[in-house]
Amino acid sequence: MALIVQKFGGTSVKDRNRIFNVARIVMNTRNAGNDVVVVVSAQGDTTDDLIAKAAEITSDPSHREMDMLLATGEQISIALLTMALQELGVSAISLTGWQAGFNTDRAYSKARIKRLDTERVESELARNRVVVVAGFQGLNRSDDITTLGRGGSDTSAVALAAALHADRCQIFTDVEGVYTADPRKIPKATKLKEITFDEMLELASLGAQVLNNRSVELAKKYNVELEVISSINPVPGTIVKEETNVEGMLIKGVAKDNDVAVISIKNVPDVPGMSFKVFSLLAQKNINVDIILQSSGSEGKKDLSFTVPLGDAEAAVSALNSAASRFGGGEISVDKNSAKVSIVGAGMQSHSGVASTMFEALFSQNINIKMISTSEIKISVIIDKQDADKAVAAIHDAFIN
Repeated sequence: MALIVQKFGGTSVKDRNRIFNVARIVMNTRNAGNDVVVVVSAQGDTTDDLIAKAAEITSDPSHREMDMLLATGEQISIALLTMALQELGVSAISLTGWQAGFNTDRAYSKARIKRLDTERVESELARNRVVVVAGFQGLNRSDDITTLGRGGSDTSAVALAAALHADRCQIFTDVEGVYTADPRKIPKATKLKEITFDEMLELASLGAQVLNNRSVELAKKYNVELEVISSINPVPGTIVKEETNVEGMLIKGVAKDNDVAVISIKNVPDVPGMSFKVFSLLAQKNINVDIILQSSGSEGKKDLSFTVPLGDAEAAVSALNSAASRFGGGEISVDKNSAKVSIVGAGMQSHSGVASTMFEALFSQNINIKMISTSEIKISVIIDKQDADKAVAAIHDAFIN
């Protein structure tokens, strides 16, 4: 008998028909002789609807109360799915994140899992029950409800799979696996049979929405083999694992991320420690910085540009303005009309000319590059947001078609 963790996203449980479809998938897995733990997200657009309800009350809700509000979405899903399983004759029980043993840090709205006590889950499995767990949520040391941020249900599922030493962790979604690009935007996108943790982590971090990047980090750390699979069409999905047998494929995917803001500080004193002052300040505000570009110094001054998540742009600018004297009073500006387009593939490590092919594809569409970042398995560029879809199509054609 195997232990399988199955995670279903919001679109998979968005209405009655989809809920019973998920219940039948779980039932079939159970009837095949497996123990099953199910992790569920909030239905459809529930999270967005709850955010809108908060906005009706205040323009600046506290993070604690937002977590209290948003956690209700997953609780609706687990209760309804458990009822559906029981209607099909399957013994099942629903558990909130904290009932399932998720203990987190104090970072409301983007908490990280500190400890996972699986005693309750294992007890229910021993009673031959399917355990349906609310993803995305946990409890901190103050016994306050916390949420793990967008895509946190993926992280919940992988964490459970690791803690329970599950034989498999299946991530069910509305697409049939991991593609070389978003198949809804790029009709020629190809489904991958398998992809490495490193490649998937880069794609997830760079805007591919099929998996949450933190979940891939956990899977890599604890070597939890993932299967990305459709909850609608019963076809083989994509396996995410440490090593793959796919050779000769230079690029595994092209990703787009519109959640980008470019912040620039002009005329910063060109002295040691200045970059530390800037980025340590942002770190204190829990603002993640991605691509960094620094100009060559002249006349004792230099320009510094970097990207942050779009939602953190105002907080970043506010923090920098409040400490502007530390940076020599340099002019601070923000550009919210940019996007990041990236290519990812372990194959590029041993091939020359990858960057030039990418840049030629952008040039062919008259797309200007603002910033560039590279690593062994990825190249990212910052461009105008209006050019992002066109850039993805051109790059995909250049490498994959």
